[in-house]
Parts: sequence; structure tokens; C-alpha cells
Amino acid sequence: MEVSIMKALAFFSWSVLLISFIFVLVKLFYSLWWKPKRLEKQLKQQGIRGTSYKLFHEDKMVMKKLSIEAWSNPMSLNHEIVPRVNPFLHQMVQNYGKICMCWIGTRPRLIIGKAELIRLILNDKDGQFQKPPQNPLVDILTMGVSTLEGEKWTNRRRLITPAFHNEKIQGMVPEIFASCCSLIDRWKKLVPSDGSSEIDIKPEVQSLFSDVIARTAFGSSYKEGKKIFELQKEQAVLVNEAFQALYLPGFRFLPTKKNRRRYKLDAEIKAMLREIICKKQRAMQKGESENGDLLGLLLQCTEQQDNDMTIEDVIEECKLFYYVGQETTVNWLTWTLILLSMHLEWQEKARQEVVQICGRTAPDFEILNRLKIVTMVLYEVLRLYPSVVHLFRYTVQRTNIGEISIPEGVEVFLPIMLLHHDSEYWGDDAEEFKPERFAEGISKASGDQLAFYPFGWGPRICLGQSFAIVEAKLALAMILQQFSFKLSPLYTHAPYTVITLQPQHGAPIILQQI
Repeated sequence: MEVSIMKALAFFSWSVLLISFIFVLVKLFYSLWWKPKRLEKQLKQQGIRGTSYKLFHEDKMVMKKLSIEAWSNPMSLNHEIVPRVNPFLHQMVQNYGKICMCWIGTRPRLIIGKAELIRLILNDKDGQFQKPPQNPLVDILTMGVSTLEGEKWTNRRRLITPAFHNEKIQGMVPEIFASCCSLIDRWKKLVPSDGSSEIDIKPEVQSLFSDVIARTAFGSSYKEGKKIFELQKEQAVLVNEAFQALYLPGFRFLPTKKNRRRYKLDAEIKAMLREIICKKQRAMQKGESENGDLLGLLLQCTEQQDNDMTIEDVIEECKLFYYVGQETTVNWLTWTLILLSMHLEWQEKARQEVVQICGRTAPDFEILNRLKIVTMVLYEVLRLYPSVVHLFRYTVQRTNIGEISIPEGVEVFLPIMLLHHDSEYWGDDAEEFKPERFAEGISKASGDQLAFYPFGWGPRICLGQSFAIVEAKLALAMILQQFSFKLSPLYTHAPYTVITLQPQHGAPIILQQI
């Protein structure tokens, strides 16, 4: 009897193991082969061309290889930057058209390079397109409102929006002006009144906008936040490496040298932000600090009974705004100074406008709105050299866009930089620097179809775009009032991406006091 029971138990155990083994095999077959091939068939049946799915071979490795090759050499002094910045994308569109597909592991990536479809996707209000699931090592850099979805995103966005209302931005102008004055004073000491000096303006502009963000968003100074900016810059390089690499589930838990550094950086950044937050809380309690800046607004939200926002959420929002709030504007003004050094006639036009409208006095908020040529120049720079070169979305259900039916589980890639350089929308001179395109505003710059999305579009359009425009206008106007500039012979034209679009070898220019 006991022998029979033991045999039955043994048979049952082996049966369970066999069924479990078969289940795992079926699940692996489904995930690694059947599902990707099914998605590929559904997309290609609609006439969408591209690379085919191959087991254990993804296009990410090809992307990395092509980028390394392209970035190993500088380019000529022109604005045909797409083949260098993203050679894989350039090849895909050349070979397969503006709507095509490639593979990121087992996930299909649908590249959509048509302006009308990009606008429809960015205008999505029903949550059909969401931020794609990310490698956890990528999410370390920025969290906060940019990664939230659904009702949680709606609530957080509603809480933060008042910090960027027009009257708030107008009230920040004196702080931005103070930061710009510090930059101008420093440059005057570096540049002799009767001569010129060569300066790498990238770190200079970095210091400027880091100070602006610290003052206006957190009520502190650049010195207090300097270490945070430096750590986030290192963190961005590590995040970029993680983004380009093949991620295996659980890899983030392995104590590799780079993983340890990633988590150490994150812990240090959070600790510093927590200290700034505690300092702000104490000052607010004593009535020694206003609560009108972003940090003050966030801290007020944590005290509301009907709000579930925690100090940890505040830290994540601070991480986001410390990085994004200054990184994108830094690159924008850096490229503007580079391009005005290449196109001296436009530098002079912009300077004459500033002098005519402002003279030598400091531009105020109202005057900034009257600087038409400066605005045209800034928009054209943002068209040719957008800080954010692409956007990602992800389908959480089958979704129709135009005549395309996109299945659930597809990553949608929106190539903003490619769109900004597309002759279909910008004409045969799309690769040329022509600020006059924007003489009648953004809506008419690209013909009948809006094709200008440097800040995104729709419900998730960048909250800080108006703030960034005021920052860039004021800084550029004040620089034009005091200095003329041209490219240094040492300048190497080499745009590339580390999260954002930036000059690979710095931005040395020759400054001269006016």
C-alpha cells in the first residue's frame, strides 16, 4: 500500500514538473517567437516595411555600431546633421520610407516620420499612447510627472502647472536677469576691452542656466545645486549606455561596477535634494522663504489632506526639473551662439534689433515679447538642433492612426529631428539656416502642415516651454548687447546625443567686447 502511494506521489511530482517545464517552454515560445512574428505580420500586411524579427538579434546593436562609426569623425560646417546624429534612423528612412519598423529585442519599434500622424499621436487624450516600459537603469535619471500615466499624471500635472503660469514666469525675470548679469560680468573679466578671448561657452552656459533653475525653481543658488548638476551629468552618460545596451531581466540587481555607480549617484542626488527640501521647509515655517517657486508649491501640495503627494514624490520632481529644466536650455543657447558664430549676418541683425529696442538697458518681460528677429533665430536653431531629437510612445491597446492600425505592445518612435529637417515640410532649403521661415510665426513656418515639435505637443507638451523661451531670449539679448563672437579655429562641428543633442567636442568661440 505504502509503495503504491509513494509511486503515485512520485508520478504526480514528475507530472507537475513536466507540466511546469512545458508551460515554461510554451511561454518562452510565445514571448520569443510567436508574439513578435504575429506583430510583425500585422504591421507588414499594411505595407509597412523594415527589418525582420530574428531571435537573439536586435537592431539596437546595429544602432550602436553605426553611431560609434559616425561619431568617430567630425562633419563639415553645415546643418545636415541627421546622418551623423542618428545614422541608423537615416538609413532606415532612406531604405524603407518615413513609416517603417525595426526591432528592440522582442518589441517592434514603429518609426513614424509624417507630421500629420505625429500630431495625432501627441494629441492623444484617451491614453491609447503611453510612455513605453523602460529599462529600469534608464528610469534612474528622471522620474516625476514625465513618467506618470492616467489619473496620477493628470493630478500631478494639475498641481505643477501653476508654477509656470505667465505671471509666475514674469515674476522670475529679475532672477534670470541676475544670473545673466553674473555671466556677463565674468566674461568681461575674461575678455580685454581692446581685444578678444577664446572661451568654451558650453560650461559657461551650463553655469548660467543651472543658476537660473536653482534660483527660480528652488529658491537656492547655483553653488548649492552645483554638485547635483555634476552628478546628474555623469548619471546621464551611464543612463545613455544602459539605453543603448541589451537589458536582461534582473541585470539591475547585479553588483557590476557601473550598476554600483548608478545607484550610488542616485542615492547622493536624492540625499542632496532632501537636504535642500528640508532647508526650504524650515525657512517656510519661519516665514523666511516664499512658497511661490516650484519647490514651495510642491511642498504645499504635500500638506493638503486630499493629496497623496509625498516627500519622495517631491524629490523625483526635483530630479526631473534639475536635469531637464537646465539641460535642454543649455543646449539651445549653446547651439544658438554656435550658429550665430557661423552666420554673422544674422548675429548682426539680431544685435541691431536688441540695440534698437533696448539700447543698453536690461530687457524686461514686455520688451522680450517685441524681439521678433531674436525669436526667429531661436526657433530656427531649435528646428535644426532640437534638444530632444525624438519622442517615444507605446500602444496599450490596438489603435488606429490615419490608415494605420497599430496592435497593442508596439513602441512608436517619433523622429522630431528628422521631421525638422524634412524638405517635404520645409522646402528644398530645409538644411539651411533661414530664421525668416518664422517671420509669421510657428504655424506658417512649415507650409500647410505644422512640423515643428521641439517641446512636444498635445496634453503632454513641455510644461516649461514658456519659461525656457524667456530664459533663452533674455540671455541671448544681453550677450548681444555686450559681445560680438565668431567660431574659434579649434571648433569641431560634431553634434551628437547624450540624452539631449549637444556638441561632442565643446563649443569654443572667440568673444570680443562691443
